[in-house]
Amino acid sequence: MTLFGGSMRGTGLGAEHKKRLFSCPFPFSPIEMSNMGLAFSRQNLYAVHMDFIARKTDQATLAKFMSIFPVTAILGPRQCGKTTLARTLAADSYFDLENPQDLARLEQPQLALEDLTGLIVIDEIQRLPDLFPLLRYLVDQGKDRKFVILGSASRDLIRQSSESLAGRIGYIQLGGFRLSDIGPGAIKTLWWRGGLPPSFLAASDNESLLWRNQYVTTFLERDIPQLGITIPGRTLRRFWTMLSHYHGNILNYAELGRSFGISDMTVRKYCDILEGTFMVRILQPWYVNIGKRLVKRPKLYLRDSGLFHALLSIETPEQLYISPRLGASWEGFALDCVCRTVGKEDRDFYFWSTHAGAELDLFWQARGQNWGVEFKYEDSPRLTRSMKTAVEDLELERLWVIYPGKAAYRLTEQIQVIPLADIHDTWDYG
Repeated sequence: MTLFGGSMRGTGLGAEHKKRLFSCPFPFSPIEMSNMGLAFSRQNLYAVHMDFIARKTDQATLAKFMSIFPVTAILGPRQCGKTTLARTLAADSYFDLENPQDLARLEQPQLALEDLTGLIVIDEIQRLPDLFPLLRYLVDQGKDRKFVILGSASRDLIRQSSESLAGRIGYIQLGGFRLSDIGPGAIKTLWWRGGLPPSFLAASDNESLLWRNQYVTTFLERDIPQLGITIPGRTLRRFWTMLSHYHGNILNYAELGRSFGISDMTVRKYCDILEGTFMVRILQPWYVNIGKRLVKRPKLYLRDSGLFHALLSIETPEQLYISPRLGASWEGFALDCVCRTVGKEDRDFYFWSTHAGAELDLFWQARGQNWGVEFKYEDSPRLTRSMKTAVEDLELERLWVIYPGKAAYRLTEQIQVIPLADIHDTWDYG
């Protein structure tokens, strides 16, 4: 079955490259797969329900970075498609550090790497952080070679190891499928199942939910310990589930600590872990000296809407539509879509809120000007005092109101309502 995207015809890839293109990590052990009655292996997971979904925006970004940096890092959560994206490259050497044979080959890394030329891909780099100083040495040798490294932890979690590559490495943060990858007709499916390819591409909603629940378990029991984090999986799961109730809300570390029976500092540590593994987005408040009392605590979102639904035990789209978390779910989903389309670093996005009630869901600066977005799960959003206050106080060049409808229209000269489905590969500042 082919979903929203192309077949492999006309790509210019040989049979071996086509086979490798569909290779992707799978988060279950053979025992888990056997217990679940699944016949998937590490190979060809994407081929189960589709031919191929091209990710043109991410492929173009990867090509740009590779033309600039000797080392390009693709970072993102497990199963977001990093390996599949890397397999589209004509790599001369490929090391998958979850493959025992490749891991054994790199027990003596300098001997394994120093004579290689061309494009060298190293997958799951966080498993061998000691490679970074060697990569710097190899890059500085000036030979005809480039590296693409893939990791399931943020640059902050591997910062100590990657500092040696400063000025030599470019970071690409990859998420699940974009709106532009799957087409406007599949927005509701993307919202409900999330963007992680195996969840989005599952044969049914039930299989998608099963996959997401197992993903959470494996992430906590296998991936977190592999990063050297020694927090019991059950403890972090309870915390993650509790955190999902703060989705779209101001994060109060002290309140969370009291509810969970831990200190503020421990709450921050747990949040940093989930943020560093791309599970949550912590949006910082924007401060401006306008003589108003501003909210100065961060706001939290779970990055993947499908995982958010699974953690809240929302098992069907019908349950979602009657859930009190419906609006928060859609807001987080739409916010992630916009952030990825704008294409700035996570640290460059903010929200703005005053104690008097005026607020702006998303704020950033670009082209020397200020821009903002409000998200409304409504049939036809109307002009509000909060919108006018945000435009005036933040000196916004434009405020967009994103909603799930179909018609675009203006509320004022500076405030425009646009459907989420109208968002393209890059942000239109118009």
